[in-house]
Amino acid sequence: MAAAKRNTETKRKAPKGAARSERNWRHPLRSWLGSHRASARQALRQVGRYPFSSALTVLVMTIALALPMGLSVLINQVEQLGVNWQEAAQISVYLKDDVNAERQQEQLAAIKTLSGVAAAQLLDKELALAEFQQHSGMGDALLQLSYNPLPSVIVVTPASIDGGAAALEPLRDRLAAIDGVDQVQIDLLWVERLASILAMLERFTGGLGLLLIIALLLVMANTIRLAIESRREEILVVKLVGGTDAFVRRPFLYIGVLYGLLAGVLAWLLLAAGLAWLNVTVQQVASLYQSDFALMGMPWRDGLTLVFGAMLLGLVGAWLAVGQHVRAIEPS
Repeated sequence: MAAAKRNTETKRKAPKGAARSERNWRHPLRSWLGSHRASARQALRQVGRYPFSSALTVLVMTIALALPMGLSVLINQVEQLGVNWQEAAQISVYLKDDVNAERQQEQLAAIKTLSGVAAAQLLDKELALAEFQQHSGMGDALLQLSYNPLPSVIVVTPASIDGGAAALEPLRDRLAAIDGVDQVQIDLLWVERLASILAMLERFTGGLGLLLIIALLLVMANTIRLAIESRREEILVVKLVGGTDAFVRRPFLYIGVLYGLLAGVLAWLLLAAGLAWLNVTVQQVASLYQSDFALMGMPWRDGLTLVFGAMLLGLVGAWLAVGQHVRAIEPS
């Protein structure tokens, strides 16, 4: 009976021990979270203590982030300016005048079966003349002619333009070998020129972005260095009472993250406003070319990437400065 009573008391006491163990496990976590909250509050106070210098730092970081990101967004949208490159590049197959309508349909069917051909469309002489009259502005003059001088043409869309015009030469030779074909012309030069210009701009944007990222890291490192120097006496006191380098370093890392967050959000807003302002002019120019192209604004994915990237750069810049200067401050 006594043994059963002792077992019952042991079972009743067990939960107290489990609860104590759980509290012991949670205590270091609460301390760690509390330390980070205190460091974050110190970072906020440090930024608010010097509003003018903080605003200048955020502004410089905003410009360094907005320039390459803005160019990148514009290039990506220009690349989609009705650009399905496969449809923009065409091969014009001009047929001989003595090829009748039935034979033209046979040639069209034969071309569609060739490898490397995504699509093909027949424009007979009458349709070609109507399109020429519409787009050339010479409709009245063409009506004075006693015959239609334009040949029938089959417009071929290649399946791929990788490699440029040189890669399409085998397809051009196969098209030229078809009976009744007079001439084959690859209409790819303007596509290659535009692609080359965009590739050059992408390289320029990448180089500019790299230089500005380096400048941003240097700005952040110098800002954190000045913040450390302004708190040198406080850091000495903390180290005298046993504060570790990690404890001293933490508020300055939060300062870097906070600067990055503010700069990233401001750059996002600046780019969104700039694209909206630029879109008015872009739509006016596009309307002159019978196009409904418009800038799509700042995509959410790019905006979030910009903000988190800015926070990471702020953290890295702060880490580079703190790692060097905090270790150098030691009580004598």
